[in-house]
Amino acid sequence: METAPSNGGQSSVPVHVAADQVRAQIVALLEAWGMDAQQVRDTARVMVETDLSGVDSHGISMLMDYDQSRRSGKLNLRAKPRIVRQTPVTAVVDADAGLGHPAALMGMELAMQRARATGVGVVVVRNSHHFGAAGYYARMASEQGLLGLCMSATRTINTVPTRARVPVLGTNPIAFSAPAGRNRPFSLDMATSSSASNKVKVYELRGDSLPAGWVLDEHAQPVTDASQAMEILFRRPKHMGGGLTPLGGTPQMASHKGYGLAMMVHILAGTLSGASFSPIRVKTQRPEDPDNLGHFFCAIDPASFREEGEFESDLDDVIDTLHAAEPVDPELPVLVHGDPEAQARERRLKEGIPLASSLVEKIRRLCLDANVPFLLDNACENAS
Repeated sequence: METAPSNGGQSSVPVHVAADQVRAQIVALLEAWGMDAQQVRDTARVMVETDLSGVDSHGISMLMDYDQSRRSGKLNLRAKPRIVRQTPVTAVVDADAGLGHPAALMGMELAMQRARATGVGVVVVRNSHHFGAAGYYARMASEQGLLGLCMSATRTINTVPTRARVPVLGTNPIAFSAPAGRNRPFSLDMATSSSASNKVKVYELRGDSLPAGWVLDEHAQPVTDASQAMEILFRRPKHMGGGLTPLGGTPQMASHKGYGLAMMVHILAGTLSGASFSPIRVKTQRPEDPDNLGHFFCAIDPASFREEGEFESDLDDVIDTLHAAEPVDPELPVLVHGDPEAQARERRLKEGIPLASSLVEKIRRLCLDANVPFLLDNACENAS
């Protein structure tokens, strides 16, 4: 995801921006929009770490979406997340219709506190908005020696269930992370669709062609033109059909498994928390009403099940075995989930975060509208 391949001369060549610049730009905009200072810092931290890990679809590129939500009245930028129900093991957090990042941080922190005290903690968040990349919150747990699980219901209706012509579900992500000893944590972060919709946005910003099988049209034919895919996913009425495929892509390739995983995520993050199901919400709420998304967080202390260090040692052996598996191509060694993100972070801390020039221009317009300094000028020179 570091460079934009040629696409008939239409590529949007990325500039590389130092992480501190990206953070400062996010902070400047969120503060200008009226968000609480501590929540600004928390949100910016999650967004920048998401970009550093290579998940370009869920970091600074989301600012235009957040701006649209605040302008429509959906988003409460002065939100104060709070606990509305709890036990020694569980909790329910109301995000107060704010951006999801602060409420999600609160949710995983509460789950981790309970896991340290009782061995396991389960927390759900409701009345929330987009919270970035689920993997960030799962990694919070593994960084503290705990297993972390995070799931989220989604606002956008974009995924076509197996055998359906029209989209009904969202990308409904799952993230899981587990601590090792001598190895970095195992960190899985995945959509239950073949791709995340915002990755399609990134491809359009860069002028790239989509991999066949991510998006189907209303006739169940693959769409590889990113602009056409964006039209299907974001711009035209859902009843016209087409959308993202569930993980697996087609019934012949077991898309029913991705469909089932997406349903599991919504049940845990949406139904359990009391949050909305988007196909129902869009028929029962006004366009300016909050998205009322739900998130799910679970933390587990391995010390409740194994003697100190045993879990981490055994996981090290598993990871070592996978890394040692003979690759098809010696130039492409076998990786374990979390390796690509860690490699991207190391590279991007040195070289800067690659931002499509078209994205940089969109952010410039946001800054003009908010009357804040545009801080991404001379991006290539400042990232080293």
